[in-house]
Amino acid sequence: MPNQQTHTIAPHTLPETITRYLTAHQAHDTATALTTFTSDATVTDDGNTYEGTTAIGQWLNRSATEYTYTTELTAAQQTDPTHYTATHHLEGNFPGGSIDLHYRFTLRNDLIEHLVIEP
Repeated sequence: MPNQQTHTIAPHTLPETITRYLTAHQAHDTATALTTFTSDATVTDDGNTYEGTTAIGQWLNRSATEYTYTTELTAAQQTDPTHYTATHHLEGNFPGGSIDLHYRFTLRNDLIEHLVIEP
């Protein structure tokens, strides 16, 4: 199996599913965000894993109200046709006040199968 190399891409060239999710997440539009996930998707954020759209919807609703922050998409990378990373800079009233988060996506059939959010 060939060694996969991650390469930088322009953020506007991320797959439509990812940009739709990111836009909906930023707008706190849980219904739209959920349409971007497979029914058996998993999300790992802040050390917790959420499995399935019901748990992901609860996580989205909670994360939308936990803190107030701004977010800016600062970089994007692609490893292969199903693996992408979107880096966001956040500033807000959460502990530390600012952070760069990497949203690591795995796609299946043009939907998000796995999402890991980590510094």
